Amino acid sequence: MLLDQEKGLSEIINFFRTNNLTSNYINDNLIEFLQANINNKSKLLNKVRDDLNYPNLDELTVVRHFTNLSRKNWAIDVGIYPLGSCTMKYNPKINEYIAKDKRLLNLHPLENKENIQGILKILKKLENYLKELVGMDEVSLLPAAGAHGEYTALLIAKKYFEKKYKDKNRKRIVLIPDSAHGTNPASATMANFEVKTIRSNTLGQIDLQDLTDYINQNKENIAVFMITNPNTLGIYEKNIELITKICKENDILTYYDGANFNAIIGKLRPGDMGFDMLHLNLHKTFSTPHGSGGPGSGPIAVKEFLAPFLPIPRISLKNNVFNLDFDYPDSIGMIRDFWGNILILIRALSYILSYGNQINKVAENSVLNANYLKLRLKNYFVDLYKGFCCHEFVLSASNYKSKGIKAFDIAKRLLDYNVHPPTVYFPLIVEECLMIEPTETESLESLDNFVKSFENIIKEIETNPEILKEAPLTTPVKRINDALASREPKPTIKSIIY
Repeated sequence: MLLDQEKGLSEIINFFRTNNLTSNYINDNLIEFLQANINNKSKLLNKVRDDLNYPNLDELTVVRHFTNLSRKNWAIDVGIYPLGSCTMKYNPKINEYIAKDKRLLNLHPLENKENIQGILKILKKLENYLKELVGMDEVSLLPAAGAHGEYTALLIAKKYFEKKYKDKNRKRIVLIPDSAHGTNPASATMANFEVKTIRSNTLGQIDLQDLTDYINQNKENIAVFMITNPNTLGIYEKNIELITKICKENDILTYYDGANFNAIIGKLRPGDMGFDMLHLNLHKTFSTPHGSGGPGSGPIAVKEFLAPFLPIPRISLKNNVFNLDFDYPDSIGMIRDFWGNILILIRALSYILSYGNQINKVAENSVLNANYLKLRLKNYFVDLYKGFCCHEFVLSASNYKSKGIKAFDIAKRLLDYNVHPPTVYFPLIVEECLMIEPTETESLESLDNFVKSFENIIKEIETNPEILKEAPLTTPVKRINDALASREPKPTIKSIIY
């Protein structure tokens, strides 16, 4: 039964008073507040601006409204999420179950160390697993996301060179391939470095000639080379050990962007490739939820010579007691409040333990799925980088320009087939780019359905291309008016409705 809101409040108060429940359930001050406002509905129930014209609705109507909104959204629990370089894999529910343990939920970050020995032991175990998986010497779990990990590592590089040369301006350049994630140049800029782009060759790999030419001219000023391997084209850098060797010989640190670690986990280790530092995206490789932009976690790992510069606090073990240790004078300092996104870290550890010594199957199946899709789709598009891919691949839709069709149109039409589109127009070096990453968690049936949707759209391009230019037709929100958005970038009621 839905009570009238004003009458209902009076009945609730009287119920608690007559049943002598106030001392246990309702604070007297709260009751006085409710009674003081019971006849003034505007103060208690309608504390909104008049111009917003909010409706005053009962609970069931509100619940149904937001439940129906959620059903119009897309999620990995609904279907494939093939966004390239995002690794939108399924998040196992066992991870959620463990993260909801009250013994974890009820911990406070300011507890005395005697009361948090259990969680510190758990986090140290995760550090050790990550060190083993990536081939590094020390780990910090503090960064809150991948880009935060990048930024943190670059601050470490900056402080390392400042201490080495007693000169803040000597090592000022960060090298980045032209296929790099956009966060790489953004993080380098935020850390007050200059960014120099290194070209890719026709095979989609780092152009060694361009790299060595630039190093020979500027080696005194280059601090870091940031590399993703496999890169965003889904191609493994076959010269990676030579590249890291060249950098070491010229006093350049090498940084591994772990966004694509899913392709090599349990098979190869960045530390063995010669990298000095890296970050991992737990919300990618280790299946923690992406969560609409958060919560994320981007732990960093470094070789021993960079360990003194890691952020504080660090988890240490002394006399069989775990500590949050702040005693590192060369540290870059604190990079966030408290001690990391703990429950995300718990989910990642659960994932690692679930696979155990079979975690290499993650890489094997992700590469298998990607190559299956590429084999099924490549003949419909321009395959610029022929041969096998790693965990993801790119195709160009430039062959449909004569029909007036762009990658953007294909992506929008996929929505009408109840399929989430892949990443489009990235990397920037591929014209009309479609970037596809199925991850290891998709079944053969799911992959075949994805291909079927593409095949239907290809037929439409030949018979009715205009329908692609109007897509999506079945979603609650239709295609945005790009011209209006350019003229009126500020959303208005008119632009939302029409």
